[in-house]
Amino acid sequence: MDKFTTLTGVAAPMKIRNIDTDMIIPKQYLKTIKRTGLGAGLFSEMRFRDDGSENPDFILNKPAYRKAKIIVAEDNFGCGSSREHAPWALLDFGVRCVISTSFADIFYNNCFQNGVLPVKVSPEDLAKLMDDAERGSNSTMTIDLEAQEIRGPDGGVVKFEIDQFRKHCMLNGLDDIGMTMTKETGITGYEKKVNSARPWI
Repeated sequence: MDKFTTLTGVAAPMKIRNIDTDMIIPKQYLKTIKRTGLGAGLFSEMRFRDDGSENPDFILNKPAYRKAKIIVAEDNFGCGSSREHAPWALLDFGVRCVISTSFADIFYNNCFQNGVLPVKVSPEDLAKLMDDAERGSNSTMTIDLEAQEIRGPDGGVVKFEIDQFRKHCMLNGLDDIGMTMTKETGITGYEKKVNSARPWI
């Protein structure tokens, strides 16, 4: 998993509540277990019309937001089914941070395991950030995980809280497997000790 320290990029405003995982990555894209290629299906039912052409009204199809790295969304982002493909699709598209007032628990946990930072803010702060995100190509924000700050285009700062263990994992690029591998020396030593004491196992 790539480390997350600071991220600077365009933030796309999504004024939609209860964006569920089927909206993020529809079911027809769940046939693969590969983490790559899913960006093409991100929000596909909103990004594309029935004939396959782009929907010009969808935020990520607008020129200023085509390369957005941050999404600013309304309440309850990531609700619905527990598909891990949702953070995979966000990451493959280029989105590394989602800001909202609340997230569905499973989606929230899945984000941390895949290098996407979900940031919870108050409704008042979300309103400020949504206003910043609506500035088109001028909607650049910086997410500083170490300082736990979101810095807006005009220099305004929004602080956010995060579990310190999850912060450590994101800063160091550690998912569950990576965290286990930091204990490799101890694990190897234990296995040698067990093999010596009980060679018949």
